[in-house]
Amino acid sequence: MTSDSTRPIRTAIAGFGLSGSVFHAPLIAANPAYSLDVISTSDAGRKAAAAASYPGARIVDSPAGILELAGELDLLVLGTPPATHYPLAKAALEAGLDVVVDKPFTVRSAEGQELIDLAARLGRVLTVFQNRRWDGDFLTVRGLLEGRVLGAVARFESRFERWSPTVAKAWKASATADDGGGVLFDLGTHLLDQAVQLFGSATVTHAELYARRPGEQVDDDVFLALRHDSGVTSHLWMNMLCPQQGPRFRLLGSEAGFTKHGVDPQEPYIVAGGSPLDAEYGVEDRDWAGLLGRDGHLDRLPTERGAYPEFYRILAEKISAGGTASALPVPVDPAGPVEVLRLIEQARALA
Repeated sequence: MTSDSTRPIRTAIAGFGLSGSVFHAPLIAANPAYSLDVISTSDAGRKAAAAASYPGARIVDSPAGILELAGELDLLVLGTPPATHYPLAKAALEAGLDVVVDKPFTVRSAEGQELIDLAARLGRVLTVFQNRRWDGDFLTVRGLLEGRVLGAVARFESRFERWSPTVAKAWKASATADDGGGVLFDLGTHLLDQAVQLFGSATVTHAELYARRPGEQVDDDVFLALRHDSGVTSHLWMNMLCPQQGPRFRLLGSEAGFTKHGVDPQEPYIVAGGSPLDAEYGVEDRDWAGLLGRDGHLDRLPTERGAYPEFYRILAEKISAGGTASALPVPVDPAGPVEVLRLIEQARALA
């Protein structure tokens, strides 16, 4: 990467499915610190969509096509299936690029640690797109904890539950656990990351993993119980075949509790054609406000505005300030996602 901090960060996105088209590309295009120069996808429909939405970007067939252009780029964003994350991130780091890896970071924790060590050795910036750290409801919960509004929290409950009775994506339909398939690697990565962010290191004490949908290769219905070193118990649910969804968050403290339904609106807002630059972006309808207090004494607590653009703002500051030579943090230290992978490995060993 060049040391010219006045030039936009020349960025490529590998993959233009949900990850590339809904999360990464809109956030990068909305931030003038970046230029979106290359997108890779082998799908004809996605090629057309990428070219129409980002006419200044070169469209190539594969991540290999991006790596051939490494000398003209600064940053590679990986929105490809999980099994490709380790080899592609390794190749990109060795080609002199900084790298953003979508979750799950890798399929095995040892691979993630190897990438961390490689990035440090090469002096490259490496981070993981754990975007749910900037969900509005998660930011609201974090604010309650930092303000000690709930007192001493004993129990944390968190859910990602959806009604998706068929496996829609081709790679997911055939993916095994070794490929990073299943809801534990998908939604579970977010839930585990959020729990560790809020309450610290943990151990999985109980795990239930089931495959409910026809043709499901791994797991689509999972429950985990965690015991944090801080003493908090976390109960986490992730389910792709759920006709009635429970609370997104429920926290029980010595002074008060907090219950929140609904899902952060940033993803559906972009899917509907909105932009991260819109005033309405990330703002949740007040009807979805959570309940704070005790039974008989409950108040509505409006949700903080979601802030996925913060990820790329923080990353741009890090890269523009000199990358690993700068003391500025990356948006997500990859050591956290490696800890999440270790928890997933514990869960699979217990189930």
